[in-house]
Amino acid sequence: MAPPARRFLARRRGVLARLALWSLAESAQAFLVGFAVAHAVDEGFLAGDTRRGLLWLAVALAAVLSGAPVVRGVFARLAGLTEPLRDALVRRAVDRSMALAARGGPGATDRAAVSRLTNQVEIARDSFAGLVLTLRSFVFTAAGALIGMVSLHPALLLVVLPPLAAGLGLFLATLRPMAAAQRRALAADEALGDHATRSRAALRDLTACGTGPETEQRGAALVAEAAATARTLARWAAVRTTALGVAGNLPVLALLVAVPWLRGRGVTAGALLGAFTYLVQSLLPALHTLMTALGAAGARLLVVLDRILGPAPSEEAKDVGGTGEATVTVPPAADAAVTRAPAPGGPVPAVPAVELRAVTLSYGVRAEPVLDSLDLRVSPGEHLAVVGPSGIGKSTLTRLVAGTLAPSSGEVRVAGRPVTGRAATELAALRTLVPQEAYVFTGTVADNLAYLRPDADPADLDAAVAALGLRPLVERLGGLDGMVRPAEMTPAECQFLALARAHLSPAPLLLLDEATCHLDPAAEARAEEALARRPGTLVVVAHRLSSAVRADRVLVLDGVTAVCGTHEELLDRSPLYRDLTGHWQGEPPHRP
Repeated sequence: MAPPARRFLARRRGVLARLALWSLAESAQAFLVGFAVAHAVDEGFLAGDTRRGLLWLAVALAAVLSGAPVVRGVFARLAGLTEPLRDALVRRAVDRSMALAARGGPGATDRAAVSRLTNQVEIARDSFAGLVLTLRSFVFTAAGALIGMVSLHPALLLVVLPPLAAGLGLFLATLRPMAAAQRRALAADEALGDHATRSRAALRDLTACGTGPETEQRGAALVAEAAATARTLARWAAVRTTALGVAGNLPVLALLVAVPWLRGRGVTAGALLGAFTYLVQSLLPALHTLMTALGAAGARLLVVLDRILGPAPSEEAKDVGGTGEATVTVPPAADAAVTRAPAPGGPVPAVPAVELRAVTLSYGVRAEPVLDSLDLRVSPGEHLAVVGPSGIGKSTLTRLVAGTLAPSSGEVRVAGRPVTGRAATELAALRTLVPQEAYVFTGTVADNLAYLRPDADPADLDAAVAALGLRPLVERLGGLDGMVRPAEMTPAECQFLALARAHLSPAPLLLLDEATCHLDPAAEARAEEALARRPGTLVVVAHRLSSAVRADRVLVLDGVTAVCGTHEELLDRSPLYRDLTGHWQGEPPHRP
């Protein structure tokens, strides 16, 4: 027993003593039922004294009826254990959440706190109460029944006890490996479900990047792993069923087979019937309940206590919300730095448009980092494309740069200023983020285009429309004064308006997070080229590999390292980039 559990029980010796007294009454009840049946047969009905037999049966009936007040007394005492446990768990959950919040900084909000205070604590209390009831009932019921058998004839124990002990021992031996198998099966099932969810959401990317076969292989491996863990769990379940069969059925069969042997040693018919009564009415039901409770409630209790009493907040990874993206580990020495230090006496470099300094980000408690110690420098006016398999961390990177997501550690700067914790109005002046799902609102075309630049005049709006080739769309809507109704717009039309709005934005940095995914390749190329000619810096999460060819540099996230360079450099340095471009064009492309 763990030290905290021992301390908890040691402080409640009085409650345990009162609970034991009520349990002794239950033990006496179990003893009396079989004992009275045996004497009713031997001293009553077989001896020709029906009245005595009925009197003994009345004793057995009274013992059975006494179960109700005994159970009521047990439940009254049980509250002295379960309620303090619930209070202690609530205090632990609150202390844990407050300590995490007091640390401050990114990820200082414990999103699991409400669950720990409600559902998890109640599960722990109910499971603990069920285990206490079951263990107490089995111990005292078994004691009463075994003492009763000894009082009837010691030879009965020689027949009943070995199969009973063997079945119980076999069951107890399965607890630890079956719990481990359950955890592995749960982890495999969650991994398979997560992979299926991410793959379904990324079908477009898988097709565009040609990484479908790799994803299929990963899915097949996860299916095989889940099947293997399920088979292991099934084998242990079969062993547990065998244990239940041995303990639940073999004692009765052994007693039936041993009847001649027992009769030869002076065991009376009443003693035999009393032994059967002990088995069927007391021992075997208590044993079955014990095995069921340990296998179900015990497992739930261990899982929940691990969640509530797990590592202290200082030991946990910061939880900043999940996106379902796969893990990308970028060593500190990765080729992600895009600006080199100037030579002595050379010109002082401009302030980087984007700079990440040893940025690490993890999703979830004890989760592997999505980005690990990533260093990245993007020069003013540069056009950077970010590529990699779906779910590898590309959107996470844009959210970090945009300041909508805080890193677990490290620093993100835009135009030389940290973005973490900065007000939304200040962030809007530094960067414009265009997500995949473009935002348009009911209003005029001019209102939608000038949303980020209210002082834009009609000439500015017309220039943006011309640069992105939106003239046919604007004319169809009725010109700049025409109405935009989002429900009547296609996803591609919404993206066109959002890109034109970004073109007009005064922010020096544009971040496109698959903002052209609904456009055809020609329209996408025109839009990106127009945004690249706009004064400022452009970072594009590439939907098609053609975006990478148009960029000044390409950052490749491949799940292990981050590699940055020109298109031609990456064809030599990055196997993943060669594979992606090979899938894209059928052979390694060459930049014109």
